[in-house]
Amino acid sequence: SVRRDVKILVCFLFFLGDITQKGYEKKRSKLLQAYLPHTPGVERRIPVTPSSSSSSSSRYQRRRSTGTRDERYRSDVHSEAVQAALEQHSERKMAVLLPSKRQSLIGQTSMDTYTPPGVCCVTVLSVSADSSSGSDAEGSLGRAGGVSMDSWISRALHGSPSTSSSSSSHSNSSANAARLAETNMHSYNSLSAPPDITSYMPDPAPISVRRPQVAMIARPLPKYGNAELMETGDGDSRVSAKIQQLVNTLKRPKRRPLREFFVEDFEELLEVQQPDPSLPHPEGAESTPIQGEELNGLKNCPSSLEAALLRWGAIASKAPCLTTTHSNAKQPYTLTYGKLWSKSLKLAYNLLHKLGSKQEPIIHPGDRVALVYPNNDPAAFMVAFYGCLLAEVVPVPIEVPLTKKDAGSQQIGFLLGSCGVAVALTSDACHKGLPKSASGDVMQFKGWPKLLWVLTDSKHLSKPPREWFPLIKDANNDTAYIEYKTCKDGSVLGITVTRMAMLTHCQTLTHTCGYSEAETMVNVLDFKKGIGLWHSVQTSVLNMLHVVSVPYALMKVNPLSWIQKVCQYKAKVVCVKSRDLHWALMAYKEQSDTNMSSLRMLLIADGSNPCECVNDESNPLECAPQEGSPKPAGRGVLSMTNLSHGVIRVDTGEKLSVLALQDVGTAMPGAMVCVVKLEGVPQLCKTDEIGEICVSSVATGTSYYGLTGMSKNTFEVCPMACDSGLVSDCVFVRSGLLGFVGPGEMIFISGTLEGLMQVGGRKHNADDIIATALAVEPMKFIYRGRTVVFSVNVLYDERIVLVAEQRPDSTEEESYQWMSRVLQAIDGIHQVGVYCLALVPANTLPKTPLGGIHLSETKQLFLEGALHPCSILMCPHSCITNLPKPRQKQPEVGPASVMVGNLVAGKRMAQASGRDLSHMEDNEQFLFLSEVLQWRAQTTPDHILYTLINTRGAIGSSLTCLQLHKRAEKIATLLYERGQLQDGDHVALVFSPGLDLIAAFYGCLYAGCIPITVRPPHPQNISTTLPTVKMILEVSRSVCVMTTQAISKLLKSRDASVAVDFKSWPPILETDDLPKRRCPLLYKPCDPDSLAYLDFSVSTTGMLAGVKMSHNATSALCRSVKLQCELYPSREVAVCLDPYCGLGFVLWCLCSVYAGQQSVLISPMDLEVNPALWLQSVSQFKVRDTFCSYSVMELCIRSLSSLTDSLKARGMDLTRVRSCVVVAEERPRVALTQSFCKLFKDVGLHPRAVSTAFGCRVNLAICLQGTSGPDPTTVYVDMRALRHDRVRLVERGSPHSLPLMESGKILPGVRIIIANPETKGPIGDSHLGEIWVHSPQNASGYFTVLGEENVRSDHFGARLSFGDTQTVWARTGYLGFLRRTDLTDASGERHDALYVVGALDEVMELRGMKYHPIDIETSIIRAHRNITECAAFTWTNLLVVVVELDGSEQEALDLVPMVTNVVLEEHYLIVGVVVVVDTGVIPINSRGEKQRMHLRDGFLADQLDHIYVAYNM
Repeated sequence: SVRRDVKILVCFLFFLGDITQKGYEKKRSKLLQAYLPHTPGVERRIPVTPSSSSSSSSRYQRRRSTGTRDERYRSDVHSEAVQAALEQHSERKMAVLLPSKRQSLIGQTSMDTYTPPGVCCVTVLSVSADSSSGSDAEGSLGRAGGVSMDSWISRALHGSPSTSSSSSSHSNSSANAARLAETNMHSYNSLSAPPDITSYMPDPAPISVRRPQVAMIARPLPKYGNAELMETGDGDSRVSAKIQQLVNTLKRPKRRPLREFFVEDFEELLEVQQPDPSLPHPEGAESTPIQGEELNGLKNCPSSLEAALLRWGAIASKAPCLTTTHSNAKQPYTLTYGKLWSKSLKLAYNLLHKLGSKQEPIIHPGDRVALVYPNNDPAAFMVAFYGCLLAEVVPVPIEVPLTKKDAGSQQIGFLLGSCGVAVALTSDACHKGLPKSASGDVMQFKGWPKLLWVLTDSKHLSKPPREWFPLIKDANNDTAYIEYKTCKDGSVLGITVTRMAMLTHCQTLTHTCGYSEAETMVNVLDFKKGIGLWHSVQTSVLNMLHVVSVPYALMKVNPLSWIQKVCQYKAKVVCVKSRDLHWALMAYKEQSDTNMSSLRMLLIADGSNPCECVNDESNPLECAPQEGSPKPAGRGVLSMTNLSHGVIRVDTGEKLSVLALQDVGTAMPGAMVCVVKLEGVPQLCKTDEIGEICVSSVATGTSYYGLTGMSKNTFEVCPMACDSGLVSDCVFVRSGLLGFVGPGEMIFISGTLEGLMQVGGRKHNADDIIATALAVEPMKFIYRGRTVVFSVNVLYDERIVLVAEQRPDSTEEESYQWMSRVLQAIDGIHQVGVYCLALVPANTLPKTPLGGIHLSETKQLFLEGALHPCSILMCPHSCITNLPKPRQKQPEVGPASVMVGNLVAGKRMAQASGRDLSHMEDNEQFLFLSEVLQWRAQTTPDHILYTLINTRGAIGSSLTCLQLHKRAEKIATLLYERGQLQDGDHVALVFSPGLDLIAAFYGCLYAGCIPITVRPPHPQNISTTLPTVKMILEVSRSVCVMTTQAISKLLKSRDASVAVDFKSWPPILETDDLPKRRCPLLYKPCDPDSLAYLDFSVSTTGMLAGVKMSHNATSALCRSVKLQCELYPSREVAVCLDPYCGLGFVLWCLCSVYAGQQSVLISPMDLEVNPALWLQSVSQFKVRDTFCSYSVMELCIRSLSSLTDSLKARGMDLTRVRSCVVVAEERPRVALTQSFCKLFKDVGLHPRAVSTAFGCRVNLAICLQGTSGPDPTTVYVDMRALRHDRVRLVERGSPHSLPLMESGKILPGVRIIIANPETKGPIGDSHLGEIWVHSPQNASGYFTVLGEENVRSDHFGARLSFGDTQTVWARTGYLGFLRRTDLTDASGERHDALYVVGALDEVMELRGMKYHPIDIETSIIRAHRNITECAAFTWTNLLVVVVELDGSEQEALDLVPMVTNVVLEEHYLIVGVVVVVDTGVIPINSRGEKQRMHLRDGFLADQLDHIYVAYNM
């Protein structure tokens, strides 16, 4: 941006000594008066001046007199104006929820090193490119007109210096917070919440609930990890109270949202935008190009820069050309014109004749070479630059690569490669500082071509012969040099400048700036590019100027050094940045010896002064006022709201959203300037419209080197009038600057194209946002004013991100107060929300060579989640205004109408069934499993039923039919004699996975007892797992515990007694010492419908449910599995499942006895010791059918991903596997199964062999792939349609597509229908609904202590409301759909595939749409490489996401924006709370299913040992 700053000019006059202190105050008051609100009848006054009040006067004098660093940083006018305005709004506060942090994360230092310069400058007077485009400036400065901006910002702030955060409010009113938290928890407990099975309290008080669970016990919630040691970052505030505060905050009325331009429609129809007539639009006439005056030929002007160097080297060889100062005590070095000529001549000769051989020289005229020189050695650079010009070699100046990870270094390498650079020129001192390899050569930088490094010091060069002399040509269209430019996206382009353009450019500068021979210039700018190169290297030689170079390192040590050089050398011209002015202003201390009367021109490079206009395309001077110009300076106060729409409207300074612009002069001599529209064809703008400024001049760059297409769009623009005619025959160059032509052909610049951000249809400039942010007390929080603003694309629009470096001495609460006030200021002034505001430790953002912030690298770090902020504040609720419209509830259509509609449409009803169970075999004549075992013990006594594999992969133990029968008899005797049990008593079997569990189960059947399998407590986590065991025993009414001696000792241990009193346990029977004699009489059930066993498990919603399995249902289930999998005594099956519930228990304990196949049992717990145990056993026993769980698959993938080659070398062969079935009660995990197949494909596993099974509480096995029938199919559905309970099939790879794999084939004897869960009516094929099942293997019902089987009796006795109303169905509680495929089954009929979508209890209804947690979690896991697991749940209509971090705690905050972004992009949801925890915190059951409700309970009760909790405002 290019504009005038009145404050800088006035303050600088004070420096010159031409204005007294009193005059300064008077001038200052006069300048500020125009920006202050005026009340009629009241005299305008400056709110805070040294003369207005004694307190302010003393404060001002104290600030001027003290020499501390913090005081020198402050801009008096800016700070006083802002503070005075803030005091008027001190009564209004904005509550910001401070994040909860782990104590270790709070205590860490915010920066590694803190080495500020002697003076730091931060102000809002003029934003340098350091903040927005990554230039070389160190401090980020405000915009022109910033004096008035102070009061605007203060008036826009709705907060105050005492703006409080949630932590302070909590600490001041902890009792209220505690009551709020208790109220929230009480309301939560009053809901139908699941029981917590991970903790226990004696004497439970049963509570009647509406879930199919056994009891609701009031008890303390569990502690996860080291939660006892956890402290939040804001005292003792509870998470639940903060969430309630967040909800209350979001209920407040916000700014009216934008018109929603995105409509979620399944036909991919986007709403056509109609122009809003109320929006401002340009109304003026079409603008016309303006022509600068003719460039009069300069007297005795050389025909080229080489000719100028030759002239001055001959006639003024002793004249000083360049003086280099140093930050240390070294004497300044002066390069004379004679030395410059001789050294350049020497270098030119060596480049052409001493590199390579005479026959094959390395460098030819026209070749490109890199100039690599540090910023403190302008003399060596100047010699190299003119040496290349004399040798007709094209120099490419670049920055010195200090490390392999320098910001933008790789892109510089791409530029060198595209330019064909093979030689790099550097100095001896610079070469020594370059990183070296082990061999001593310069290290090969990433992306760089291989370079030959040539030292240009005289001692390394040969003296040219007397007869050799370069050919001095007149300026022509040959390439003179290539100047690099860094684009907004970080790419580096090379701008080609011809010799004619370079000479004309210098002549234009000479004419405009009035340079004359032997003048002295002080240069603080980078001499390798831009204005520093144009003035101090090129134009200075043309006019024989003496340049005094002040390096950046010296400015850091002594900010007054450039002023001292002006006084010392009587300089007439100074080239600085506004940063240098501010540093000098802050460091100035009444120096009486300062005399700057010799100075006639102050050239501010980054646009604070309208002396020069910087063009990215190497067109430096498109407009500037000439000396002695009679035209007065133009100034306009424009409406910022209208500017955001690209319209110019003059406003008054009374309002908040106004911007004061200063003209930058008229068109440069010899140039033509026009303004074209930003989008579409380059058509001329209207007079009241903002556009891009284009220039037609000989002095511009000609092209991007090697990029013809981009060059044509930038350097060959032909502006068109409204009648589609060309404006001029001249070709224009795009400047990248935004502005307009005002009255009197004055040119005004409002911003840059690269700093433009289009948010919600409005355009905002990054410099304006930075200026507003820095006006809010930056000295207290922002380290040296280092701030950067950029936009990221989220949900079809750009979102503003503000990143700043935080001072190391600022507290977290102060930082969040400052962040909240910045949000208010930006919202009040610009009417736009900030999507993300992040503070990083000092000195951590990527830097440009001169210390500025590298914009593109910072943005890339943010997008990659590698920024590592120390404080972050996300505000998606106020920024995301284009979410899809919430779903409107439609009147429910009756079930009869649905059926009639499907029939009329020709769709069949969604129902399917497995094959018949009519055929009976020998063992199927028995109704009870105990009879089947007795029959097998008599007919095949030596047939091995079970083989248990130990951790080494060998056979640990086995059981034949007779051995199992005899052992079961002894266990029955144990129950009769020692346990004194009766028929129907419940016995808890607490065994590790093994053969003891199987024998104990059949022993209970022999004794007529009801077995309940219970997982034993974990020895290393007994305090959490033991209460779960005790709870199951109580709710199942177990009168006895049967276990091994080792587990019995664990139950009696001291650690166990702390968790559960041993005296509260029922009698414990140990099976290690069984009676010698067998049971005289085995129990035979009289009723097939009597209870066989109880199956207890915990669902993903935290529901602890025990279902009753009758003997008839058990036999029917075993028979169905036998037929589906073709299980016979000659078969071997490998089972790696938890044997405690569901189909895992059936396959582990029941199927082998019923079908007779040999089961090879592998405990999933043993895989933690030997991850390859399961697959090795499958290969060793040549098993064709195997069963596993998703947790087993994940363990194999995680542990064996790098060992497949060694496994293959050791003989693992899975080619014989025909079916590998994953047993689960959830939607098939397509990505996991595909990864498993791909990983073990090399050891022979066929992808077609892997399939899934599906079961639930009401029916333990509904679908199972089996050995025959078509392969499982996978369809892709539209995820957006699922949110509306609809199924829409799409192609693979379509946007928002979700892969769903068939959940196996329907088991024999099982009927399925898809019903509407609300109306209970049948629905059509390929429609989403609840899966209902009718089968003899259905469970009989839920088992509860209170006998409340009727709580959800319709789960087992549901009937359709229309159609077949007589059949009794069991409701699975899972959503899915049936689809008739083109495949045929064994009977020759078309195959019906069942696709499970998710559990009804897990569905989250947000914004009227339904979401499944697994879909959101899948997106989040892909968002960042450090996210290992995640879980999503809702609380008070807020989406809460818990992610596990696999990395250091300092990386925790990187996950917050990544999680928020991906959920917005893929699911159109705003995440309310993001919780970052350690790995392993999210509870997962034995089947690999997440226990989301238990996680929610622990989170709301502050039991999670979280690393960080972020509340998105």
